[in-house]
Amino acid sequence: MSNFPKDIFSGHADIYAKYRPLYPKELYDFILQYVTTKNKALDCGTGNGQAAAVLAEYFDKVYATDISEKQIKKAVQKPNLYYQICKAEETPFTDNSFDLITSATSVHWFRFNKFFKEIKRVGKDNAVFACWAYNILKTDQPELNKLIDDFYYKKIYDYWDEERRYVENEYKTLPFPFDEITNPGFATRLVWDLDNLEGYLNTWSSVQHYIEKNSLNPVTELMKEIRTKFDSRIQLQMTFPIFMRAGIIKK
Repeated sequence: MSNFPKDIFSGHADIYAKYRPLYPKELYDFILQYVTTKNKALDCGTGNGQAAAVLAEYFDKVYATDISEKQIKKAVQKPNLYYQICKAEETPFTDNSFDLITSATSVHWFRFNKFFKEIKRVGKDNAVFACWAYNILKTDQPELNKLIDDFYYKKIYDYWDEERRYVENEYKTLPFPFDEITNPGFATRLVWDLDNLEGYLNTWSSVQHYIEKNSLNPVTELMKEIRTKFDSRIQLQMTFPIFMRAGIIKK
């Protein structure tokens, strides 16, 4: 895989900010128990600042980086949260700066060797690094799950960037040069209507690639089928399975 930095989310930063699900409190609680001091944290590939905004509740200062200026413009604002437009592999921070470094649904876009070298440089000795992402969603409606799975594997699978394979493998194939912390896995659970589902599906980079190539939106066709089979007022129980790799930085 090429594994070079890509900016594929600027073009739909609005819907990304609106429809991407948040991560559960249990995930942050798990990570934070291993962080001994909470002076500075860094969130890499922050997007619209979902994870960084949560970390700002626990740390004196949080810095967040992304290559997308449009994403940063849509990001959550907090007085102790500072955004920087730069590559995750090349940051302006001084050595031994951070107690915690995170990457939420983004590490698979980075150049691993350069990124992990940078993480070891800017992280303190015994700092924590954690990266996570969520896999394909599930609902409480088996028929709907089949429609979404078919859409994923049969309609748009070839339109995913090759880095998506790291997500499908739950980051197990990532090089991970840290003292690893075993974790139980997590999940985000939400109640959504069909409009929320449609908005979320439109945030998929594969959908955007499909639109660029074919000049039509495959989600529109899928949702038309879904709306013929389900009541428009249905409240869906959504589950987003989350996997994580976490570890201790050793100098």
